[in-house]
Amino acid sequence: MDMRARINDALKTAMRDKDAVRLSTLRLINAAIKDRDIALRGSGDEGGTSDSDVMAILGKMVKQRQESARAYEEGGRLELAEKERGEILIIEDFLPKQLTEEETAAAVAEAIASVGAESIRDMGKVMGELKAKYTGQMDFGRVGPMVKDKLG
Repeated sequence: MDMRARINDALKTAMRDKDAVRLSTLRLINAAIKDRDIALRGSGDEGGTSDSDVMAILGKMVKQRQESARAYEEGGRLELAEKERGEILIIEDFLPKQLTEEETAAAVAEAIASVGAESIRDMGKVMGELKAKYTGQMDFGRVGPMVKDKLG
């Protein structure tokens, strides 16, 4: 089942269960996907948003909510930080399991070997390989420095 179908099924279930928080979060996800569809249509791509695009959208949404939760905590708005964390849990239901530190390190080593990277100039190739295989499974903001250390 593709990501859109999973999200729409969850949306219908949330409506039936009258789960307002889950329903509003799923509607936000659908809105973000539709925004991406419109942007793609404007550039001539009629195929629509792919599952990998949806994964990227969800990953971005999680990252935004983590930053918001941190900002709310620093501002003493704990109830809003909790709301953001609740949305993160709902969004993460649709993302694959995040890799552990050890799994991430192994994936980085494997990507370096598979592209034959030897210096920092090959970092783009390595990151491209990782993004192709592990979109939604790792935080590329943390992986970048890890790749740089291995290549540098």
